[in-house]
Amino acid sequence: MTARAEALGPVSSPLTPSRVKTEVLAGLTVALALVPEAVAFAFVAGVNPLVGLYAAFFVGLITACIGGRPGMISGATGALAVVMVSLVAQHGVEYLFATVVLMGILQLGVGVLRWGKFIRMVPHPVMLGFVNGLAIVIFLAQLGQFKVPDETGGLTWMTGSQLYLMLGLIALTMAVIWILPKVTTAFPAPLAGILIVSALVLGFNLDARSVGDLASISGGLPQFHVPMVPLTFETLTIILPYAVILAAIGLIESLLTLNLVADMTNTKGGASKECLAQGTANVVTGFFGGMGGCAMIGQSMINVKSGARTRISGIAAALFLLSFIVVASPLIEQIPVAALVGVMFMVVIGTFAWTSLKIMHKIPATDAIVMVIVTGVTVYADLAVAVVVGVIISALAYAWNAAKRIDARIGTSKEGWKVYRLSGPLFFGSTTGFADLFDPANDPDDVVIDFIDSRVVDHSGLEAIDAVASKYEAAGKRLHLRHLSPDCQKLLQKAGNLVEVSVLEDPDYGVAVDYGQKFEPQISAR
Repeated sequence: MTARAEALGPVSSPLTPSRVKTEVLAGLTVALALVPEAVAFAFVAGVNPLVGLYAAFFVGLITACIGGRPGMISGATGALAVVMVSLVAQHGVEYLFATVVLMGILQLGVGVLRWGKFIRMVPHPVMLGFVNGLAIVIFLAQLGQFKVPDETGGLTWMTGSQLYLMLGLIALTMAVIWILPKVTTAFPAPLAGILIVSALVLGFNLDARSVGDLASISGGLPQFHVPMVPLTFETLTIILPYAVILAAIGLIESLLTLNLVADMTNTKGGASKECLAQGTANVVTGFFGGMGGCAMIGQSMINVKSGARTRISGIAAALFLLSFIVVASPLIEQIPVAALVGVMFMVVIGTFAWTSLKIMHKIPATDAIVMVIVTGVTVYADLAVAVVVGVIISALAYAWNAAKRIDARIGTSKEGWKVYRLSGPLFFGSTTGFADLFDPANDPDDVVIDFIDSRVVDHSGLEAIDAVASKYEAAGKRLHLRHLSPDCQKLLQKAGNLVEVSVLEDPDYGVAVDYGQKFEPQISAR
C-alpha cells in the first residue's frame, strides 16, 4: 500500500449520516470547481458555455452511477476540447453533437469487447509522465484567469492592484486548504477555502473577478435534441476521424485516472465497466446538446481528498451543477475566480508526482526518458499521443534488452550429441545473436537445441531455427529440438513444413531434468 493510499483509506465505507454529509459536501466542492472548467473548455471548443455545462452534468451523473470507480469525477475536459475546435469551426456545433454520439458508440464497443483491460500494458513511467503532464496542463489552464479584456476587445495580463488582489486571494484559498485538515477533517478544506474567500470578497466589496465575469451560466433543463446533420456517408467521413480520436483520448484519460484513483485509495477499478459508462454518457450527452467528456483528474483529486468514497459524491456534484444552471446561477456567478484558481493550484501540487524527481537518477535511463517525453507530449500535444509514444518507447527498450539476453551453455548428452542449452527469448530482436551461437562446420553429426530455459516467441524465431537447421542439413548433420513449451509447439504446428527438424519427445516435458549433460562455461551471443 502506498503512503497516499494509507492516508486516504479504502473506498468502501458504511453509509452513516456522517458519511453522507461528507459525500454531499465533497460533491458541492467538485460542482463549484466544475463550473469555470466547463465554461473555459466550452470556449476552447468554440461553443456556448451551456454546451460545456450540460456535458459536465450528463457525463458526471451517468459515470457516477454506473462507472468503474466510485469517487471518480467525469465532465467536459480540455483534452477533448482542443480536438473539437476545428470540427466546430469547419462544420458547426450540430456536427459536434453527432460526433459525440458516435464517440460514445465506439467507447461502448470497446467496453463490450473488454478492451479496457489493455490499459495494464501502460508502464509505470508512462503513468508518472501522464500524471505530471496533466498537472502541468491544469496549471497552465489556470493562467488564463489572469487575463482580462482590454480596450481593443482582446485579452491582456492583469497588472497592479488587480493582480496583487488576485494573488492574495489565491494564496488565502491555498492556505485554508493546507491548514484546515490539520485542525479538522469534518468539513472539506477546498469548500471551506471557497466559502471564506467568497465571504471576504463580498463582505468588503473587493473588486475581484467572479464566475459571472467569465460567462452567464443561467439556463434551463437540457432538452432532447437529435443532431441536425444529413444522414449520409459524407457526414460519416467527416465525423468518424474526430470520433475515433475523441473516443481514444477519452478512454485513455479515463482509464489512467481510474488507475490513479485506485492507487490512491488502495482499491481496484473496473476498466471495461468504465468504458461502458463513458460510452453511455457520451451517447446521451450528444442527444442533449453537450460537448462530451471523460474523467477529470483534477476534480477527481478534489473529490477523493475531500473524503468522498462512494458514488454519492459524483451524483451530488452533477445535481448541484444542474441546480446552479437552473436556479442558483446568480449566487454562483458571485464566487471569486481566485478562490477556484486556488483550489486548482492545490490540485496541481497534489497531483504532480514529486517523488518522480527524486528517483530520476535511480531508475533506468530509458524509464527516465520515457517519463520526461510523456510529460512533454501531454503538455504540448495530447494525452493519447503521449501514452502511445511512451508505450512504444518502453516496448522498444524492452525488446532491445531482451535481445541482448540470448545465450547458451554447451554440453554433451548421454547419446554423445552436442547440446546447446538456450537461455533467453527467441524473437525478432534476438535472431542474430541466436544464429551466432552455433558452429555447423565443426559440430558433430547430431546437435540438440534445448529450450528448457528459452521460448520461441514469434515467426522470426521460427525462421531463425529454420535457417540454422538448413546450415546443419547442408553440412550433412541433424538438428534436434528438445523441451519446447506448449506455445512453442503450437507455433511449429502452424508453421507446417517451414521448420524441418526433429522435435524430441520428453516424458518429463517442461520440467528441468538432468539427462547426463556436462556443461561448459557460458557462451554469450553478445
